[in-house]
Amino acid sequence: MLAQELGGDRKAQTLAAACIAASPIFVGASLLFGPTVLDQVVWIGVFLTTARALRIGTVRSWLWPGVIAGIGLENKDTVAVLLAGLGVGLLVCRRDVLRTWGPWLAAGVALLIALPNIIWQFAHGWPQFGMAAVLSDRTGGTLGSLIQLVLLAILQAGPPLVAIWVLGARRLATVDFRWLLILVVVVAVVFTLAGGKSYYTAPVLAALFAAGAIRLRSKAWVPFIVLSGVVAVFLTLPMLPPSVQTHLNAIDPEPLATYGWPEFVDQVKRAEATMPPGTPILTSNYGEAGALTILGGLDNVYSGHNSYADWGSPPGTSPTVLCVGEFKAAQLQLGWRVVRPIAEITLPDGAQNEETLNHATIFRCEQPRGTWAQLWPRLRHLS
Repeated sequence: MLAQELGGDRKAQTLAAACIAASPIFVGASLLFGPTVLDQVVWIGVFLTTARALRIGTVRSWLWPGVIAGIGLENKDTVAVLLAGLGVGLLVCRRDVLRTWGPWLAAGVALLIALPNIIWQFAHGWPQFGMAAVLSDRTGGTLGSLIQLVLLAILQAGPPLVAIWVLGARRLATVDFRWLLILVVVVAVVFTLAGGKSYYTAPVLAALFAAGAIRLRSKAWVPFIVLSGVVAVFLTLPMLPPSVQTHLNAIDPEPLATYGWPEFVDQVKRAEATMPPGTPILTSNYGEAGALTILGGLDNVYSGHNSYADWGSPPGTSPTVLCVGEFKAAQLQLGWRVVRPIAEITLPDGAQNEETLNHATIFRCEQPRGTWAQLWPRLRHLS
C-alpha cells in the first residue's frame, strides 16, 4: 500500500512486500511477539497514512496518522522520534501543510491517546529514560550505535537488497516525497546520537524498500530477493539443530534464546519438589519467569527484572526461597544469610544460550535479611 501511495504499480507493490519478507531485520523481529514487531507495523502505518493525507489534502485525512501514532506510543516510545522526524520533514518540505489544521489534529490525537502512558511515566520517575540509558551503555553509546547503523544498512537489511533501498532514497529525494527522506535521516541521526539499538531505526527501511521497488525494471532482482529471504530465515529464525544454532549465536542470539525452555522448567520443578510447600521462586530475568509461569504452570514465580518487577514481590517474609538464573552467590548473600547452590542449568544437544553461558544456577536461599518489602528495592534491576 505504501509503494502504491508513492506511485508504484502492482509489480512495485509485490516487490516491496517481497523485500520486507526477505530482509533479516524484519524476519528476525517477527520471531518475537513483542514491542518491536508491532512498532514496525505502526511506523509503516504512519508513513502510509501521512503520504495519503498529504495527497488528499483534507483535515479529516490527518486523523489516521494521529490515531496510529498514539496507539504506537502506548506500545513503544520510539514513535516519538518518528513524529519528530515527520515534523522536521514537513517543516522543511511542506511548510504549507503546517498552516492547516490537519497535522496539528494528528499531533493532538496522538498526544491524547498516549497521555496515560506519559502520566504513568511521570508518576514513576520516568523509568523509560533509565532503561534507555542502560541499553545505550550496552550498545556502546554513540559509537556503538553508529557501527550498528552501518550493520543495519548492509547486513541486517539484507546485502542483496542494499541497492534497492539506495534506489528508494533516490526516489524519495524527488520533490513530492523529500519530506519522507528527511524523516529517515532525522530518525537515523537521533537514534545514533542517543546510542539506540539498530532495530529502532529499522522501520525506515520499509519506506526505502517501497520507494526502491518502484525503480526496479528487471526481473533479474527476483533471485537476489529470494536468496536474501532464505538466508534471513535460517539466520534469524530457530530453524537449525541446537548445536548448529549455537555457532550462529554471535550473529543473532535471539533464535537460540528460544531453545531449551522445557528442559529449564523441568530442572526447576525437580528442585522445587525438594522445597517446603509454597516456596517462592525468584528468577534473574523475565524470560525465566515467563517460562516457569507459562510452560511450567507455576503461580509462585517472581522477578525483579525490568517491568516484571512491577507485578510485585511475594507478601510478607519467606524463610526459604528458590533463586533461579544468572545470580551470583555473593549477590544473593546480600539478601539471605544462607545461600546453597543446588545445580547449574544445563541444556541438551550442546546448546549454549544466555543461561548456560552465564552459568545460571538454582540456589536454595534461607534466613532472609529482612522482609520482601525491604529486599525488593535491591532485587529490582534494569538490563
